[in-house]
Amino acid sequence: MIYLQVFLHSIRLPRKDAMFQLNRIGMDAAVIYMFILLAIVSVPELIERLSATTGFGADLNFILKLIYFFMFYYLPLTIIVIMCLSLIAYAGRGLTYLMRRKLRYPVLWKMCAFTTTIPFLFYAVITFIFQVSDIYLVFAFIYTTGLLVRMILHYPKRRERT
Repeated sequence: MIYLQVFLHSIRLPRKDAMFQLNRIGMDAAVIYMFILLAIVSVPELIERLSATTGFGADLNFILKLIYFFMFYYLPLTIIVIMCLSLIAYAGRGLTYLMRRKLRYPVLWKMCAFTTTIPFLFYAVITFIFQVSDIYLVFAFIYTTGLLVRMILHYPKRRERT
């Protein structure tokens, strides 16, 4: 049930109410949500791999194809996405310092993770219809960065210490 709420709030980003509701979600739920989202994104590739009749691994049985898919597609995809989200959140941390906002790295990482919902689901739907280049994922991370900047502006500035 919590993941459905996270999904519904993620769709409504960068609205203030959705953003503050998502900040109340724990980091564990955010990471599991990312795993679920990446599993949904990788479904078109899984179907393609399972239905392939030629190429490497085409003569393997069903279970071995699933293991092959997990090891050589889903796991590297997850690692790359988490690393990119971490880099974007780290850049966002520097931006919050320059803008003098009250934000910490874990909050920025969660915000980045939740902003990927729309581009990743759009990618999954488009991939079912026709082949999409991986360059789309670069646009997804540009979208994530732009949305992160907009969300940082919603937070209050730090008070000057005297």
